[in-house]
Amino acid sequence: MEKAIAVVVSYNRLDLLIECIDALRAQTHKLDGILVVNNGSTDNTEDWLRSQRDIFHITQANLGSGGGFNTGINWAFKSGYSWIWCMDDDGYPKSDALEKLLVNQTGNISLLNCAVVNKIDKSSFVWKTKKYKTIQEVNSKMIAGVGHPFNGTLIHRNIVEKVGIPKASLFLWGDETEYYYRIVRKHAIPVYTITESIHYHPPRSFQITTDWDFNNSWKVYYYVRNRFHILKAKHRIKPIVFLHYACFLAAFAALIVLFQKTDKVKKLSFIKWPTKDAISHDFNATPSLILAKLRSHYHKDQGNVFQYLSRNMLNGISRIFYIPRDTTAIES
Repeated sequence: MEKAIAVVVSYNRLDLLIECIDALRAQTHKLDGILVVNNGSTDNTEDWLRSQRDIFHITQANLGSGGGFNTGINWAFKSGYSWIWCMDDDGYPKSDALEKLLVNQTGNISLLNCAVVNKIDKSSFVWKTKKYKTIQEVNSKMIAGVGHPFNGTLIHRNIVEKVGIPKASLFLWGDETEYYYRIVRKHAIPVYTITESIHYHPPRSFQITTDWDFNNSWKVYYYVRNRFHILKAKHRIKPIVFLHYACFLAAFAALIVLFQKTDKVKKLSFIKWPTKDAISHDFNATPSLILAKLRSHYHKDQGNVFQYLSRNMLNGISRIFYIPRDTTAIES
């Protein structure tokens, strides 16, 4: 019999983690295991986990969601589980969510996802789900071609054998999307959202059209840098990757100009750093390093961001047309 385990990545959100664990314990299809990857929480998460007799847990340094799911999926796979059910600690599944996923599994290998619904109104989709705005509008059991990892994402070990695991180097804001495209695009594995299987999640917190605090916007670094690696997983042709990334950067810069009310020049100048690191495959930036640079450097560095971005994109595109001596230097 195939065993199922839930993998939850958590960081400093004990109350939400408990809510999620309670929902996992209440599943109508009983889980064979629950694993929590504690990303170095500084609240009481570690003490609480040690007091729980029915939970496996791994405590590590804060490696972001990428590092958390890298550790968790790898552990579950090596421990022999067939179904690996992934979610962050800020959401929770409806009591029959796992049962509905398993009864709707397809004959061939496929990626299955819960329908991710706003936990406040219990109705609207958190992210774009085809043409639908609310779960009530959907009249089919499956929505093909749609999935929102890691929010009730059910992964069979056959997928892990074929695709591998998420990249810890991406840290967050893109790690799940890169893995998703590796599964559904690079390896052509079909994906389905199972509409009877509900995962409740908070509404989106970050919007590019909302003015953000520049001095504390370290996550934006990963948003810009990781988009390049998402596009690499999504598209096989390198010139297409660079073209799409250039379009993304241009659109991102335009949205800053149009919608940001504070620190526009600083925000535009900041784009240079994650863009450079994306193209050079530099994964060394940490949240503390990004914060330090935001607060000490960008009040001075307000150069011509458009000239910089254009030059680096052209340099990147030029690399496509020759084979470097050490190809491992540019291939992830």
